Amino acid sequence: MCYTQSRFNALLSACVMSLIATAGWSQSLTWLGVLPGGCCSYAYDVSANGAVVVGMAYNAAGQRRAFRWTASGGMQDLGTLGGDWSAAFGVSADGTVVVGMAHDANRQPRAFRWTALGGMQGLGAPPGYRGSEAFGVSADGSVVVGLVYDADWRKRAFRWTAASGMQDLGTLGGNQSAAGGVSANGTVVVGWANIAGWRDHAFRWTVDGGMQNLGTLGGVSWASGVSADGSVVVGSAENAAGQVRAFRWTAAGGMQDLGTPVGYRRRSDAHDVSADGAVVVGQAADDVGQRRAFRWTASRGMENLNWTYASLLTPGSELTAARAISPDGRYIVGYGYNAATRRWEAFLLDTGPRCTAHNGDVDANGCVDDADLLAVLLAFGQMGSNLGRVDVNCDGVVNDADLLQVLFNFGSGC
Repeated sequence: MCYTQSRFNALLSACVMSLIATAGWSQSLTWLGVLPGGCCSYAYDVSANGAVVVGMAYNAAGQRRAFRWTASGGMQDLGTLGGDWSAAFGVSADGTVVVGMAHDANRQPRAFRWTALGGMQGLGAPPGYRGSEAFGVSADGSVVVGLVYDADWRKRAFRWTAASGMQDLGTLGGNQSAAGGVSANGTVVVGWANIAGWRDHAFRWTVDGGMQNLGTLGGVSWASGVSADGSVVVGSAENAAGQVRAFRWTAAGGMQDLGTPVGYRRRSDAHDVSADGAVVVGQAADDVGQRRAFRWTASRGMENLNWTYASLLTPGSELTAARAISPDGRYIVGYGYNAATRRWEAFLLDTGPRCTAHNGDVDANGCVDDADLLAVLLAFGQMGSNLGRVDVNCDGVVNDADLLQVLFNFGSGC
């Protein structure tokens, strides 16, 4: 191929614009602030489109309050059930239903379900039980899961619907259990339960099959998140050496130890997983207990989000824990230290569109041509999790494999 200088300059300009549009420039980090007069906030879940975040924040009186945040409305205090404490742990896909726990007038914990029209409604507890907490909600907001406390404050996992109320999900042979997550359609519930001998084991419960023991990595285990179809479960488990490690479970592969990010080998805990089960988020700790948010994928392993998105962080700021991820894997919420405000705050991290492997059509105009070739050449050697379409095969680096894919398909669609 032969180019005049003007032709080359035109192509170079077009490629630069293509890179700006496709290489992850939509990434952003939003600190969500605090309630008026409050000290800090913590995010625990996010809606499918990243527009609604829920969690817990302190008010001016030092009381913990469930919140619902939107960019236009800011942080909304959802109130309580008559007491002085509440926290929101789950939100429906469209952001209209929020679940969590709030104290009633007797300062007893009560699972709640909140909507804009109905406000905060307590879900009650079965006869003889003292309290309850809700930790997860189905995509449409109709199924809620969590735990109830019996007269002796022992825990039992529950699944709630408006039609059937609270259903006790049982245990694995012991006397305690708790549900931490639910599939998109509400038919699969995950959490932990005692086996005989008081040992905690992660479980996966289904409407048809009941409670399944997911095993451990050598010690105890706890499940906290589940994919949209219920086939992938994530959580934390002790290995034979007594170290706690994040895990990812599938029926075919069993419980997989996800390891730890570089430098954070003391502990890792997985909190949530994308709808397709491919992206896991959580937190890890180093030898002195310092914690950092992580993301795991099969292709890149454990990533410290503070390193991957260092360009979005002001000096002194840190992302401490990633607590939830949107179904498409784009939005991550949690909490960290905002150096600009000198306080702990909830955050919303927009990682940009997920990478999708393609045939080399970098600018997505239907034709694999010299513009696509130059785009890959200009980005050659770049590494990261959101390089955009210049990372043709989505392996986290622009290299000869991407270049060969463009050359192999050169002229296709033109």
